[in-house]
Amino acid sequence: MMKIFISGILIIMFFFKNLANAEYKKTFYDLNIESITGEIINFKEYENKAILVVNTASYCGFTNQYEELQELWDNYKSKGLIVLGIPSNTFNQEKKDNSEVKKFCEVNFNINFPLSTITEVKGDDAHEIYKWAKKNYGKSAVPKWNFYKILINKEGKIEDTFASFTKPMSGKLIKKIEEIL
Repeated sequence: MMKIFISGILIIMFFFKNLANAEYKKTFYDLNIESITGEIINFKEYENKAILVVNTASYCGFTNQYEELQELWDNYKSKGLIVLGIPSNTFNQEKKDNSEVKKFCEVNFNINFPLSTITEVKGDDAHEIYKWAKKNYGKSAVPKWNFYKILINKEGKIEDTFASFTKPMSGKLIKKIEEIL
């Protein structure tokens, strides 16, 4: 009987492993990043808001998602959503200079949501945001490609992640955003 009980506990622990590892000693609001113009974006300013973190790139097949990211920002910022673009050359598809990225985004997509400096999103050199995400949510929070999306809830914890193929205005993403707003 005791062996069955212990086996049952081990099975339960295995299935809830990710939840048990999500210690969240820090929340997203404890972090910051440098903006594309050089100021520090302190995420404490975003407390009690939902944040969609997207690693972006200028030369990617998904670059046209900038248009829908701007639309998402326009539609939901007044309801408490922050769209945060994190330009990255991790997948070798980003410009080399922050001012070029900024100009590209403004000229081609009229972007006015927050953008960070060009930032690593994977591996040992990944920004603290991505190391935090992996530690608290597991491998599914590590970008597989450009325009990977991490949705942070109002408690500053990861709510869900979305593949690059998931468009910003997709029903799946909109539904999840509306649930947490």
